[in-house]
Amino acid sequence: MFEWYVENEYWFAAVQLFLAMLGMGATLKVQDFKTVLKTPKAVTLGCLIQLMAVPLVTFAVMASLGLTGGVLVGLALIAAIPGGSVSNIFTYLAKGSVPLSISVTAFTTVACLVTTPLILGFLINAYMPPDFTMPAGQIATEITLCLLIPLVLGMLILRFIPGIAEWVSRWGIRGSLFAILCIVVGSAGAGRLNVEAFGLENVALVCLFFLVLAAIGAVLPRLFGLVREDATAIEMEVVVRNINLGLLIKVSLFPTVNGVADPVGNFVLFSLLLYGALQTFLGLALVVWRRKSTPQLQPE
Repeated sequence: MFEWYVENEYWFAAVQLFLAMLGMGATLKVQDFKTVLKTPKAVTLGCLIQLMAVPLVTFAVMASLGLTGGVLVGLALIAAIPGGSVSNIFTYLAKGSVPLSISVTAFTTVACLVTTPLILGFLINAYMPPDFTMPAGQIATEITLCLLIPLVLGMLILRFIPGIAEWVSRWGIRGSLFAILCIVVGSAGAGRLNVEAFGLENVALVCLFFLVLAAIGAVLPRLFGLVREDATAIEMEVVVRNINLGLLIKVSLFPTVNGVADPVGNFVLFSLLLYGALQTFLGLALVVWRRKSTPQLQPE
């Protein structure tokens, strides 16, 4: 069963992305993005936090804790990748600004073609192979097929077939969350989340890093005076990373070779998958907290 999951892992990720963006698109109109662009402060701040604040804080964490090896590379890679489409789902569930979340995701995803190698070089230059190249063409294709096309399709459904838009949105989001659960369970069942091999100390370090990012996402937007919906969107963007993109880059950095031990690559993989599990379960807890803290409108 789990061997079948490993063989089809890419398609689990692709379906999850497609369903997520289809569900989100079915709730959006072009006017929503016009509203976001009329107030560029939130978009600009969200991108700056992602591309500057997160890497700088990660550098401070790695230096203060004296990290080395695969855990260092894993955390650096998490910091170097942008927010993923899952953050759009969590923003929606937490009653944040979905258009802002999608806008920050889109801008930082395009920017990551340049920024990810630069951030990785800044954080882990000694660990970067000299012949490393960003698989820009493959990433651009996957963004188009799994993010842009379903997003536009969902918006077209809302525009021309509004009667089924709510159904598409509801089941698209539910299907995406189920696919995320399958990814976590499948990875664990395939033996990739081997806590004994990774070590409880390293598990604690990844958990600490998650909490640091959560603190950044919660504090900085509110310090700059953003409204609750915008602050929640940026918080989710910072906490929920594009782990699927991280796995792709991990394969480029540390390709698996049969019969050759690769402890650094294995630790990078575990760090990514562990963070992915944390952002799923703790991210959902954060959603519940934000929903409860949202002021409820009183009937007149």
